[in-house]
Amino acid sequence: MLARWWRSLAVYRQPSVVAMLFLGFSSGLPFLLVYSTLSVWLRQLGIERSTIGMLSWVGFAYSFEFVFSPLVDRLELPVLHRLLGRRRSWMLLAQIGVALGLLRLATVSPAAGVGSVALATLFVACCSATQDVAMNGWRIESVPAELQGAMVATYSTGYRIAMIAGSAGAIGLAAGFGWHLSYGAMAALMAVGIVTTLLVAEPEASVTRAELQRETRVIDWLERRAHWPATLKKAGEWFIGAVICPLTEFFGRYGTRFALVCLAFIGLYQVTEFTMGSMTNPFYIDHHYTLEQIAVVVKFSGFTVGIAGVFLAGMLVARFGLARSLAAGIFLAILSNLSYALLATTHTATLLGLGFTNGLDNLALSVQGVALIAFLSSLTSAKYTATQYALFASFYALPGKILEGTSGFMVQRIGYPHFFLYTASLSIPGVLLLGWLWHRIPRGGPAPAAALAAGQTERIDAGPG
Repeated sequence: MLARWWRSLAVYRQPSVVAMLFLGFSSGLPFLLVYSTLSVWLRQLGIERSTIGMLSWVGFAYSFEFVFSPLVDRLELPVLHRLLGRRRSWMLLAQIGVALGLLRLATVSPAAGVGSVALATLFVACCSATQDVAMNGWRIESVPAELQGAMVATYSTGYRIAMIAGSAGAIGLAAGFGWHLSYGAMAALMAVGIVTTLLVAEPEASVTRAELQRETRVIDWLERRAHWPATLKKAGEWFIGAVICPLTEFFGRYGTRFALVCLAFIGLYQVTEFTMGSMTNPFYIDHHYTLEQIAVVVKFSGFTVGIAGVFLAGMLVARFGLARSLAAGIFLAILSNLSYALLATTHTATLLGLGFTNGLDNLALSVQGVALIAFLSSLTSAKYTATQYALFASFYALPGKILEGTSGFMVQRIGYPHFFLYTASLSIPGVLLLGWLWHRIPRGGPAPAAALAAGQTERIDAGPG
């Protein structure tokens, strides 16, 4: 028994799996710095909650990853591509961009106007989204499918550590030394990702014969348009191969109905957490918690529960399959928002209440995050890794980001208790869609359209139980 456990743990000694810990840190660091941590800074300066809510719309950069992901999949960067390869060259360029954007935030003065803040956060968000596109392609292409669970676990662990650094760490530094030094220090931490990118190996993507034939058929269709000018024809060939083929491959592999339901579920799965996200820290401030209290509780409660949640989610996926893991995540999100609603009705700012509520929220985020990443990874084709994953990631963020931009107005209109009840209710459509998908999601991911049509997935259990 112990020998089997030891062999199972040995996967975490794989170089690519270890590297994913540091790359996950690089991916997670900028997220909260242009998101909830920034909202603490702005709210402390007296910026209106409606303005803070609208600033969260810079996160649309993550929702439109699919627009520029074909460039990351196909475009070779001058010099860098020759030195580092396709994935690593884009990762390095994006990481440098994030660092420069955070340095810019370290020099702006939000009290003088939020316009410069918005431009800097938009730049950081675009670079961060580009890093995610390239990094997800590197992750999926670097190891076989049986190691993806370990890659997701170490990635999520690094991501969670970075979120603690970008929230509790940044807030703690701001409390002692000011926000400008805090953001400067966060920019320096991007060196973790830059060094890792320079050290890891460039993966080799695998391509199936069926995928090659599908792309060839589409390109042949375009080449029959002989009357097109040569320049336009060449651009069309690139567009068909980089943009159209990933879409037709996905819908062809799973069938239109299942693919559309999958996309709808992806878009609604984390809508609760997105919508309430930029209002949690303003809620702490308005509920009279100090920066030191927020930093300490987020550091200990958030870090401990978040990291534990990552490994719990990994075990859930391995033991119970994707469907049950996705269900656990969405119900934990509902419970965490109900807990926020209850905390909002109290008149005394207790650390126990803050710790429990924040811990439950971190547990929900961890379980949801790992389960969703595993699900999205199972949907991608090896040939169109970055483009298809970016398409799924864009759908998962888009509805929540739209609603998040209105969150400040909602709080001002109905108050915090009813706001968190409202965000909890947003998970209901996702629960219903998951019910439809339940027996169509086997342990390792959805089956192709032929199996779905034949009803074979009805015999593939979503997990033991």
